[in-house]
Amino acid sequence: MEVFECGRCGHALTAPLSRVPYPVYAGFSYGNGHPMPVLMESGTYAVDEHPARPARSIVIAPGDAYGTVLVQRSEPGACCGIDGRNGPNVTCAGCGGKVATRLDACSLWQATWLEPDAVRPVPAGPARPATDWAALTQWWCATEPADPTGRWEPRWEMESAVTLAHLVAAADGSPVILPDGPLADAFRGPLAAAFRAPYNRLLPPGHSAERAAGRPVKRAALAGPGLLLPDPLPDIAVVPRHPQTGEPWPAPVGVAVAPLAVGFWTHFAHHGRRLVTPVTGRLPAGVERDDPLTPHPYGSDIAWGAYRATLERLWEAGVGPW
Repeated sequence: MEVFECGRCGHALTAPLSRVPYPVYAGFSYGNGHPMPVLMESGTYAVDEHPARPARSIVIAPGDAYGTVLVQRSEPGACCGIDGRNGPNVTCAGCGGKVATRLDACSLWQATWLEPDAVRPVPAGPARPATDWAALTQWWCATEPADPTGRWEPRWEMESAVTLAHLVAAADGSPVILPDGPLADAFRGPLAAAFRAPYNRLLPPGHSAERAAGRPVKRAALAGPGLLLPDPLPDIAVVPRHPQTGEPWPAPVGVAVAPLAVGFWTHFAHHGRRLVTPVTGRLPAGVERDDPLTPHPYGSDIAWGAYRATLERLWEAGVGPW
């Protein structure tokens, strides 16, 4: 674990934090006027190794910033909050130096971005032990992809884009099929769209719906802790990704993996199991009630910017037909 301190005066600026993998979609906005959640889990930080803007590469949860002062200023053009367009807006409480940028405007992830040249990490004890797969994938740990209105959650649209990029890369230009079920319902539309204009422009030359139609079909299926392996084995396994290490659940030899954020993976692995609120007593005589239906997401929205960014990183890493 590390604590970040001011590079000029040594004043502690954060709580003890553990490093976790960088969310590839951290720098992306969402929609227009949409209130966004906090990007990072409390007690963690992430570092972008390939930042478009070098000043924004270390991200933490806003609540983990200690010993800092938010600069009260106007940011013309930011409609619902502060978006950091005028540079760092968080100073060190010890010396007053600018050390970070706090973002909380609509459509932007709630986050605090530390200035790499203004802070330094110092050891703060051993790293937290990695949680085992069994504890991470209990059915009550599932994350719902849709909100109560039936609209996809922003984080699902981002995380599903990351998984889609891995599916496309693992398919190596072949069409991909998933067994009927909720996972197929979520990815069937985006998989088809990935090989059609305009999104096929993100693929290597020659990868298109027409080329895919002439290649052997590759089968993808959900796999992971607590699930029986399909027989025969699929070509691609959609597996959970560990939130602390970033490593996917180890699939059998010869099976490519498409990692999915563990909370969403758990939702699909235990689909249909839901927490029920305890109720006591009975309805008065003559009173009838219709319980609301289970939310059913509409549309098949994908954060195509996050999809493209993931493809580019897979390309740099030599994964897929690049």
